[in-house]
Amino acid sequence: MPKELLGTYFNYSFPEPQYLGAKFIHRGWIAQYIPQEVHTVLDAFAGSQSIAYMMKQLGKRVITNDFMSFCNQAGMAMIENKNVILTAQDLDILFSANRDPLLFNLMEQLFSGLFFQRNEAAFLDSFRSNVSLLVHPLKQALALTIMCRSMTRKVTMGHFAHTQALNYAENPERIKRNRSLVRPIKDIFLDLLPKYNAAIFDNECDNLSYNENILDLIPRLEGVDLVYFDPPYCNSHADYQSFYHLLETYVEYWKDKSFVNGTKRYEPKRFSGFDKTTEAVGNLEKMFELADNIPIWLISYNDRSFPDIKTMLGMIEKFRHVIVERKIYNAGRGGKGSVAGSSEVLFVCSKK
Repeated sequence: MPKELLGTYFNYSFPEPQYLGAKFIHRGWIAQYIPQEVHTVLDAFAGSQSIAYMMKQLGKRVITNDFMSFCNQAGMAMIENKNVILTAQDLDILFSANRDPLLFNLMEQLFSGLFFQRNEAAFLDSFRSNVSLLVHPLKQALALTIMCRSMTRKVTMGHFAHTQALNYAENPERIKRNRSLVRPIKDIFLDLLPKYNAAIFDNECDNLSYNENILDLIPRLEGVDLVYFDPPYCNSHADYQSFYHLLETYVEYWKDKSFVNGTKRYEPKRFSGFDKTTEAVGNLEKMFELADNIPIWLISYNDRSFPDIKTMLGMIEKFRHVIVERKIYNAGRGGKGSVAGSSEVLFVCSKK
């Protein structure tokens, strides 16, 4: 983070995410393009919440949104939350016996022998059964957020679009690189808990987290000074519902879905509008039109995505003056086109 941006709230640290396309490593670069006089910001596709958190650190009023429920829970826990943490008493509740084994058995039924050993899947069900017993919805959100992060630590690639998790846990070389493969989820949760508790702070703004399709949300918002768009990059890991289906299943705890393919992904998926090449261009154009009343746009993109940079620029220039900033990847980070030789692109857009 550039020195000139360091302030009171940068004493707090966002727990490093393991999320495809997360802009965590770019947050200092992006922060340079957020004017000091901006008060209210919207993170439209918040994902891991790392950029929304950076905006909160800058002292902005943050409205964060993602159409995935587990991302919204992270927004509630890390952005909306001012001072609610998990205590030892909360842990006693969360780690108590399954309060209804006939109702809370989804993880054991679906994912035993696939992503988790049966006893670990049963532990996840038990934990989930007790989340609603926590007295504050922000405590519930924080508990779910930390547990979702704990589950991603149990798979080498941090997502659930493969079926090799338990095989990796028997591979000494992979274990050497990621000890969490063979650690109990409860232990991972307890290791992460202090980092998440320490990350909670009040920036003296009333921040909000939404769980909506951005096309439905933007028309209802007023007084937004800047919007940050980080849409799925088609042709580059755009289908987050396939990669993170397990976390969404866990948070929603669905009993009325079909679970398909080798990974037991839920079906039907929610409508995104931004993850298919047949829909992306039309919905990006619609989104820009709906956001025309927001003075400043920052748009993260990648030069290997669909639509291509020239097409994106043409769409944006109908509404805004645009400066294109680039940051070249020298090494692959995985996900969202971030491979060596590609460029992370930031469209800095101002009113005509």
